[in-house]
Amino acid sequence: MCFISAIGLLFVLCDAEEIYSIVAMTATSSTLPVRKVLAAALLVFPCAFILVFIMHFHHLADFFHFHVHYVPRSPERVVAALIAAHNRWPMIHDPHVFAYLMLPVFPLCAFALYLLGRGTRPLASAITLMITISGSIYMGGLFGMWTAFYRGIGLVDPVNQAGAIATFTALTTPQGAFLMTTWLAKLTMLGLAVQMLTLVRSRVVPVWSIVCVVLGCSLFLAFWDLDNWMLIGTLFLLAGFIPVRKAVLQGAEESA
Repeated sequence: MCFISAIGLLFVLCDAEEIYSIVAMTATSSTLPVRKVLAAALLVFPCAFILVFIMHFHHLADFFHFHVHYVPRSPERVVAALIAAHNRWPMIHDPHVFAYLMLPVFPLCAFALYLLGRGTRPLASAITLMITISGSIYMGGLFGMWTAFYRGIGLVDPVNQAGAIATFTALTTPQGAFLMTTWLAKLTMLGLAVQMLTLVRSRVVPVWSIVCVVLGCSLFLAFWDLDNWMLIGTLFLLAGFIPVRKAVLQGAEESA
């Protein structure tokens, strides 16, 4: 879905006459609503992922348990809890599923940043755009894996719990394809950070907005899988995206 949404917007906004620009916005009835959709995505994405991370905390006190390194929960406890629950809760209540469904919004944010940066740094903006979009595709694979793991184990018969534990441990060990997918998914935050850096000295958005987004992405990359740190990072993204959203909407008004 991330790939389809990205390519779809690419065809809507593409202008072959501009060698160093992927997107050429003009004052047409088809492109002005696109800017408004991109501006909305800049709020929907961080707000949705704030909810995702909040869903990970069973109690308010859990948020204040800060760690420097991610320590995975015991596979025995995870598998036992999933088998006991037996998928009795709706899929949408799983934060991995909710995040998975919201991923198509990510490329929209990338396009919004590209629209602002292409005027001053078209080539750099195009390259960083593709980094973010590529990362969002790999991020879809990561969330898809966790969704399949959790829902699949919930269907296991309790008599096969030992085998399920061994399987879950093997699948989630940070090596091979699992580790590769995890690292490639980090391109999403790396891409967003460098996209914002292309706006430095462009006077399109204030410096503090760039700092907030870069800081938020850095917290993601430094504390991957630590929900409280990533929640704080998402709050920084939300703060930084507010001026970006305003700049995208101002562009729509100027084109009208």
